[in-house]
Amino acid sequence: MTDPRTTKLADVLVNYSIGVKPDDWIIIMGNVAGLPLIEAVTEHIIAAGAHPTVRLSTDRLQEIAIKHANDAQLQWTDPTIALAAEKVNGFITINAPQNTRALTGIDPAKQQLRGLAMRPVLQQFRKRNLAGELSWVTTNFPCEALAQEADMSLSEYETFVYGATFADQDDPVAAWQRVQNEQQRLVNWLQGKEQIQVRGPHIDMTLSIAGRGFINSAGKNNMPSGEIFTSPVEDSAEGWVRFTYPAIRGGREVEGVEMQFQNGKVVKATARKNESYLISQLDTDEGARYLGEFAVGTNYGIKRFTKSILYDEKIGGTIHMAVGRGFPEIGGKNDSVVHWDFICDMRENSEILVDGDIFYKNGQFQV
Repeated sequence: MTDPRTTKLADVLVNYSIGVKPDDWIIIMGNVAGLPLIEAVTEHIIAAGAHPTVRLSTDRLQEIAIKHANDAQLQWTDPTIALAAEKVNGFITINAPQNTRALTGIDPAKQQLRGLAMRPVLQQFRKRNLAGELSWVTTNFPCEALAQEADMSLSEYETFVYGATFADQDDPVAAWQRVQNEQQRLVNWLQGKEQIQVRGPHIDMTLSIAGRGFINSAGKNNMPSGEIFTSPVEDSAEGWVRFTYPAIRGGREVEGVEMQFQNGKVVKATARKNESYLISQLDTDEGARYLGEFAVGTNYGIKRFTKSILYDEKIGGTIHMAVGRGFPEIGGKNDSVVHWDFICDMRENSEILVDGDIFYKNGQFQV
């Protein structure tokens, strides 16, 4: 029997996050370990009068597709994906890996080449998303591998996931709408502001947000959510930051990351673990060394680091910054195939000043 919390989460994804309408074409992408949620999502899409297409994969298939491919194969674009970029109305991605380190042994150069080959398709997705023609949402299904990463039993991790997504509540949508309303108050306060200064034991940085908006992320693209974010002016970041938690990308865990910025660009980057991989990703393309995102996590219900960026970047009391691709819908101009988030704890002796006024102190908003 399907866990009723799984059914509620599926309902939120279909009817709140992407708002499926009759006759929409919706692609569901996920790992076979996430089949219970994939099935529940499919049922809700059918009930909404729309048309689901399910694309199942495994960690091993993903590894084979990159590790054993030659350059020509890595640069090939699946025509069905190109068609989807032109025609699909919505994407629901359900992450449920069997092995979170399945891609660790793959040459980073292969991952770079594959990422660059996908750029035209991703640009088309973003263009249609900005035009309101395509919606998307990403979530995790509680599985053994993710539970192990988070140092939890499966049942404990299920409780964590369904609590973070409000799927354990009587009315999850109403809960997300309350988040939307509170975050909108903060976004409204930030409207028209020009400079951010971030200070603390792990960071001393300034950046410009002149002419840039903030996005209120309340469960539409990420589930769970709970953050407000912007794309800083591309040449404005100055200073240094020491990120608190490991950053995971491409199956690799990069730990102890420190970055220095001048004129918006990462001019020095170090890491205690997997530094060469960090540098390889920063050198992927011209935009990979510039900030595409500055964000404040607002989800105080997520209290622990789980090694899943979908949850960890939302931790209340933290900020995160992403090198690479920015958000054109709020004025971001940085273009890159990279968008890699790094998290910094702000809960002790830390503050954010906006145009000289205290906006945030020791992990709490002050406005």
